[in-house]
Amino acid sequence: MKDDLMARIQKVTNNRPHVLGHKHFQSYSVLLPLIKINDDIHIIFEKRAEHLRRQPGEICFPGGRIEKGQEDSQTAALREATEELRITEEDINLVGPLDFFVSSSDSIIYPFVGWIEKEFAEISPNPDEVSEIFTVPVSFLLNTEPKIYQIHYRIEPEDNFPYHLIPDGKDYNWRPRNMKEYFYCYEDKVIWGMTARMLNEFLENIN
Repeated sequence: MKDDLMARIQKVTNNRPHVLGHKHFQSYSVLLPLIKINDDIHIIFEKRAEHLRRQPGEICFPGGRIEKGQEDSQTAALREATEELRITEEDINLVGPLDFFVSSSDSIIYPFVGWIEKEFAEISPNPDEVSEIFTVPVSFLLNTEPKIYQIHYRIEPEDNFPYHLIPDGKDYNWRPRNMKEYFYCYEDKVIWGMTARMLNEFLENIN
């Protein structure tokens, strides 16, 4: 029994660190699509179709869930982009990954940056998922500070929470939690949420 336990502990030697609890998270990939328009560099954004159950009408990048055991994050990002923008993988020149995000809803999001080697006017997005697409010049975004607001979380333990097992019981000094929410406004479009956070990460990388 002791030798068996020693052997199992030795497995830690080959462990590849990841986000704690990641096996129970939903994993998603997105593509931040760059495109050249009239010698200027733009980013393509989507507006989600209004009939979708999740986040209808919101602005986002092409992306979706990674099929566990069937594809990696990069493959998923390319697949979702081709499905939503109705282009081919040959139309995408992948640049590389950005830092991945862990959301408050137990999701991990893997963003990638890629060039779209196609004329914008030739892109006809899938109406089942996308109501419209538009572009924003990177130069505009680099020269525009986002508006940042704080979201504060309230900690409310469930009714049967075992206060008797923690120091100070019901008077325990919970650590306040908050999150920055970014907003980028361009003409009549508002980019916010996880899309704005990924956009901000990209802009900081190239600034």
